[in-house]
Parts: sequence; C-alpha cells; structure tokens
Amino acid sequence: MTWDWSPATLAALRRFLFEHGIVDGPLTTKRIGDGHSNLTFLVSDGRRPVIVRRPPPPPVPPGAHDMLREARLLDGLANTGVPVPQVLATSQAGEVLDVGFYVMNHVAGPVITTNTPDALAAPAERRALGEALIDTLAALHAVDWRAAGLSDLGRPEGFNRRHLHRMGQLVADADGQPPTEFADITEWLAVHAPAESGATIIHNDFRIGNVIVAPCPPARIAAVLDWELATIGDPLFDLGYFLACYPAAGEPLTPTAELGTACLEDGYPTRAELADRYAVATGRSLTNLNWYIALAHWKLAVLYEYGRRRAVTGVGDPYYRDEALVLSFLNAARGAAGLAGASIAGTAGTIA
Repeated sequence: MTWDWSPATLAALRRFLFEHGIVDGPLTTKRIGDGHSNLTFLVSDGRRPVIVRRPPPPPVPPGAHDMLREARLLDGLANTGVPVPQVLATSQAGEVLDVGFYVMNHVAGPVITTNTPDALAAPAERRALGEALIDTLAALHAVDWRAAGLSDLGRPEGFNRRHLHRMGQLVADADGQPPTEFADITEWLAVHAPAESGATIIHNDFRIGNVIVAPCPPARIAAVLDWELATIGDPLFDLGYFLACYPAAGEPLTPTAELGTACLEDGYPTRAELADRYAVATGRSLTNLNWYIALAHWKLAVLYEYGRRRAVTGVGDPYYRDEALVLSFLNAARGAAGLAGASIAGTAGTIA
C-alpha cells in the first residue's frame, strides 16, 4: 500500500503548521527516502522547508512506528553532541491525521548511498567521513540516557536473548519453531548469545544511508536520521548492524549493503579499521563481534521475511516479495557465524 497527501489532509497539515508558527502559506510536499518504513516528506511554504515523519499505512507490527516516541528521543538527544534534527511540533493520532506524526527542521546536506558527492570525493574526505560515522556511533553510546530523561526507553537487562526471541516470533510457526531455512542460524545465535556488553542508547538502524552529511569539507555528520527503532540495549548490537550494512570489496551485497555502496570507493576505511576505531574510542572488547554481525543479518532476514509474507498476500510493500532478499541476509548471517557451508545454494554468499 502507498500513502500520499489528499487535499483534505494537506489542508489540515497547513492549519496545524500555521498554528505552530512553522509555515505561512500554501504547502508543497515531496516524498523522500527509500519508502520501505516510516514515511518522510519535505514540506514547504516556499520560504521554510521542514520535514514531516509519519508511519506507513496499516497494518504494522505491534509497537512499531511510534512517531511520538521517536520525537521524544530526538528531544532527549538535543545538546548531547549527537547530531540530530530539532523537533518543531508533534501531533497525536486523530488530531490532524489518523496517525501520530512529528515535524522537524530541515537539515541541509546529502544522504550518501551509492556515490559520494563530488565535494567530498577526495580519498582523504571519504576516509574522514567513514571515521565520522563510527565516531558518531561511539558518541551516541556515550550519552547518559538517564540524565537525558530516557530511562524508560527500553529494558537493557537480558536484551540479547530477549531480542532474539521476540524477533524470532515474527516468523515462527504455531509451535514456536523457525522456518526451515532459518533453523541452523537461529540455533547458533541462541547457543552463542553473549551477555550484554553494556547498556546505552542504540539506534538500531545506523548506516551511511541514515545520516545527512555536511555538504562541504571537512567531512562530518550533520544529522542522524530514522530513530524509529532506537531503544536502550547492548551497544555492540549497533556496531554489529553498522558493520553488517557496510559493504566490502569482493563480497556479495545484501539489500542493506546495496544502500551503501559508496563505501566501496577509494578512501573509505575498511570494516576492520572501523571496528578498531570504535574499540579504541569506547574501550569495549569486541571478542563476540561476529555474533552481533550475524544477529544483524538474521534480524534483517526476519524483517524481510515478515514483509514478504505480507506482500504476497497483497498487504504492505511489494518490494519485499522477492524471497532472494531474505536468503541473501540468511547466507550473510551464516558467513559471520562460520556456518558458510550451510548456505542455501544459488543465493547470495557470505560476509567476513
């Protein structure tokens, strides 16, 4: 399903923004982003552009796509040193639309996916950008989430096993068993689940395509976007996900790695270099890092399988229909776990 502004909803949005002193005049809207999760719109009265974030059309998984929670998190991160947009207004479900949404300031700069902009294309700038990404992640994990008023954002105790169980239930059968193609990696993750390395705010979808970079040198992160999945949990969960989405030369690309192929250009740090930089910045041991990388790929396989099942019944985004998307994540997970020999033939390969 898709969603866009109707004359009635656009008029209601204009009234809301005018009442909050944000715009003053007729509005234009433009959908931005990949469109496979929450919906993001660039809205302008011709003088001031702002960003409106709302959930996708229903049905959605229970507890997902809570826009007001996301806005509250952004407010909590303001002035912490983590670059985030400023929340300008929030709306409860039924106030303007049938869903809650929030409005944030527009941060100028590109979102990098498949190519680095010319202004930042020098190898030294690319390297600085990769280092800025990992430094931003380390800075997020250093935030005092209690002092930021976010202590109720999640339950860090037992996070790893609880998350593994909760995600697995999205695709389990009536007896709680995973699909056949998920069975071996699901068992490996359960057997090898480590104790949490700590408790921090985690973004849960931190990758190059979810940040705005400053448009001119020196390379730096202007804003981190898409906080819908953020919680309090194990910081290595974030690091594993980031590295899982960071492509490497000579490896098959998963769907999320395809959204960051700029990182294959000359100058960007390797995954090993980024992991080392994170370890130095945070002092955390990365002994179990492969488990977190495998978990990230497995989690993405679960979410894509959940989306695939919806899509084949005519509900949700048809992008997810392709079963090969799921299998590419599963094989990458097996590679990280050292189960590469169990890869499903004919699908994407493994990740180091």
